[in-house]
Amino acid sequence: MNSIELKDFLDAKVEQYNNLKFIESDPIQIPHQFSKKEDIEIAGFLSATIAWGNRKSIINNANRMMMLLEYSPYDFVMNHSESDLEKLESFVHRTFNGLDFITFIKGLQHIYKSYGGLEVVFSKYTEKESLQDAIHSFKGLFFEIEHLQRTQKHISDPLKNSAAKRINMFLRWMVRKDAAGVDFGIWKSISPAHLSCPLDVHSGNVARKLGLLKRKQNDGKALMELDTSLRKLDIEDPVKYDFALFGLGVFEGF
Repeated sequence: MNSIELKDFLDAKVEQYNNLKFIESDPIQIPHQFSKKEDIEIAGFLSATIAWGNRKSIINNANRMMMLLEYSPYDFVMNHSESDLEKLESFVHRTFNGLDFITFIKGLQHIYKSYGGLEVVFSKYTEKESLQDAIHSFKGLFFEIEHLQRTQKHISDPLKNSAAKRINMFLRWMVRKDAAGVDFGIWKSISPAHLSCPLDVHSGNVARKLGLLKRKQNDGKALMELDTSLRKLDIEDPVKYDFALFGLGVFEGF
């Protein structure tokens, strides 16, 4: 299909999947349990952090995270005691364990107390009409606290050629505002035009079949190539096509 037909096809798929029904089977349902900005941010960040593997398992374990944080993630992050952290030690999702969880709580507290919060950090370090440099800078600030080296792997670094799928997904949730009410759009200081598509095996395979992506690896270079293609389709809201690519791959086996 030509570029006009491709855009029409993908726009129709965005409309099909970018609706409230999408929330039912997606980890984005976790931050949708909250109304306070900081609760949404923290619930979204932690849920996105463990968003790999079986989707049912991701949702179940993200819900368990919220239970362990007493369904008040921001209050827990800011006001926990050392004894409060002990109950987190039993948590595990694949290679993300209780010690990683505790480190992430401390890292989030550091970001809010020392730098003014997640949105402030990402908006401060956004450069070149992209958030990939900001992800790199955020990771450096997040791990200024004492931590195990192994925990660093749970935040990807785009400047080390990672597609950083999970944190780009989190940023889509926070920055992109859609009329359907799926993405939150609570970070007003960052433009949706600067977002990058969460690139994984599903969206990557569909993008290749549609001619939006040629590179075979799902890495940082592939992400740049896909971003360029999607920006040609919609310069102001390129990552809306994540719904189309993901829906075609996961729900339709395209």
